[in-house]
Amino acid sequence: MPDIPPRSQPPARFVRLAETDRPAIALQIDGQAASALAGDTLLVALLSNGRRVRDSEFGDGPRAGFCLMGACQDCWVWTPAGERLRACSTAVEAGMSVLTRPPAAHWPVTPDLQQLLARTAAEAVR
Repeated sequence: MPDIPPRSQPPARFVRLAETDRPAIALQIDGQAASALAGDTLLVALLSNGRRVRDSEFGDGPRAGFCLMGACQDCWVWTPAGERLRACSTAVEAGMSVLTRPPAAHWPVTPDLQQLLARTAAEAVR
């Protein structure tokens, strides 16, 4: 499995303005520690900790969800075991670990996917 470059820490896409008194929950996103609040969906957790949910497997760049109601399939993320989860309709659980790129054991890294991953990593450094 190729190394997944660490996510850079750009300003979050979501900024929480209310309901800040809910208990914090620890999770991992791409192997890095992150936090969410009880009751958050994975989409909220991902966008509160960065600016994207995943990269398009068709080469048109970062994705951040679209319909927000489980219909468009634009917010799929993966568990380390390869299970796909809809970020917009999956509640965060304590200790949860998600990947914004499919694990190589379940989705072979083709040359075009390798190029996309390299391009995305280079853009994250800028």
